[in-house]
Amino acid sequence: MKRRKKRKIAGILRICTLLLLPSVVAASASGIRSIHRSEADYRKVAEAAPASALKDDIPAYVQELNVPERLPGDELSGSAILSEGYGVSAETEPPTELLKLKSPLEMTADDPGTKPYPTQWEESGDIIRTTYQKYSGSAFFDLEKCGQVNNKTDIPNEKLREESVCLPNFTLTDNSGPQVLIYHTHTCESFEPFVRDHYDASFNFRTTDETKSVVMVGDAIQAELEAQGIEVIHVRTIHDDPSYTGAYDRSRASIVPILEQYPSIKVALDIHRDAISGEGVAYQPYTEVNGREAAQVMIISGCDDGTMDMPEYMKNFHFACALQQQLEGDTPHLTRPILFDYRKYNQDLTTGSLLIEVGSHGNTLEQVQYSGQLIGRSLGRLLNSIKKETK
Repeated sequence: MKRRKKRKIAGILRICTLLLLPSVVAASASGIRSIHRSEADYRKVAEAAPASALKDDIPAYVQELNVPERLPGDELSGSAILSEGYGVSAETEPPTELLKLKSPLEMTADDPGTKPYPTQWEESGDIIRTTYQKYSGSAFFDLEKCGQVNNKTDIPNEKLREESVCLPNFTLTDNSGPQVLIYHTHTCESFEPFVRDHYDASFNFRTTDETKSVVMVGDAIQAELEAQGIEVIHVRTIHDDPSYTGAYDRSRASIVPILEQYPSIKVALDIHRDAISGEGVAYQPYTEVNGREAAQVMIISGCDDGTMDMPEYMKNFHFACALQQQLEGDTPHLTRPILFDYRKYNQDLTTGSLLIEVGSHGNTLEQVQYSGQLIGRSLGRLLNSIKKETK
């Protein structure tokens, strides 16, 4: 009886789809015109600026401002170094319910450190709220199930497509000890307090208060992983204060002894936030998920140009593609394309090492905490599926 009812419902849906198809096509064409208008608006703000915040060491002008100018300029042509996009939702199991975490605005640190989070705010530059959509252009290609890759290397897209279907190159077993390591090279990276029209230029988006920095995002990821039975070590050490310079060397010194002590760790995630901005403008890339706003996220998977001593970089890429598809399949529009570029970021240490940009400095504390939970939920589901497949 149930099967007959399902077939009847499916037939009705097919008929409705055929009747509505002309309207959908017309609406799609209108939407494309709207996207092109949005691109023109971006061009009026400023020309796309270099993505200097993605370099291992931040240049002098960023050390002063910590808001590097980087506009999403040529979204549709794909000429901007940063990627924006989504894919068709993959068929996955129903998502598990997220934990109820305390709002970052209600959290207080036992020791806020030398750079406390502000308690009073002024109005300076504009905050532009935007949801990045799918990219076109020769640098971008779609993954098998959903999500995209922004290929900034000389490796052909077709070769990367072939590699992208490979499973992660590690296995997990139950009761083997900690399996995920979370850390933060730029530990003090911080965010907006709440949704508003203007940011305060006197705040450089850095704080030693871990309840208001990327450490809080790491806590959200950890909570969701542990709720799924995955043991996590979260390194909370500050690596970028008082200086950005050498932060990657310092974070490496923090995590290498842990990896040596716990060979059960297969995944090492360096959690950051992006810095997308223009002159007097900060961008807030977000998407709505179940009635709440989440910051859009971007995975960075490094490639070796022959000078980085990272011969197994493609194994990290396999993991990046699996995680990207899990994230986008569970939560459509949450991700921007994987940035695959000639970068190292300590990704030579495991075959499950990635850097994840959770939002940008224009995003709010609650948006990035929610994204952290969504990342943790999807990563947990991916890792548990690997356990099942390798038993």
